[in-house]
Amino acid sequence: MTPTVGLTVTHRRYVPHSHAHYGGNLVDGAYGLGLFGDVATELLIRTDGDEGLFAGYSEVSFDAPVQAGDVIEATATLVRVGNRSREIEFEARVVCRSAPDRGPSAADVLDPPVVVTRARGTVVAPPRPS
Repeated sequence: MTPTVGLTVTHRRYVPHSHAHYGGNLVDGAYGLGLFGDVATELLIRTDGDEGLFAGYSEVSFDAPVQAGDVIEATATLVRVGNRSREIEFEARVVCRSAPDRGPSAADVLDPPVVVTRARGTVVAPPRPS
């Protein structure tokens, strides 16, 4: 396995109502960061055969709210490869959103999706066996 700049991993997840913490069914920003950890894990498995360790974020921006009933797509793209470090750009988008004004289970596909969170972070892979 050779880490390749440009490799992208995407996950989608429904945001359950049990994750709403604030008025208006808003979900805290940490929800998106948790998704970023999951896509980073898969990316490292694909590049290094190991889950690796998340070292930290150099940038995070919360660009729009996440609500219970959303379907979120989180993408990780490998942008730099060091000896053991891997720099990743993340983006979370809402691709579907509930529409309670039309009924309790109504929802819409968002076209285009709404970008809710962006980040840049570094993960570390273990040393390769000699």
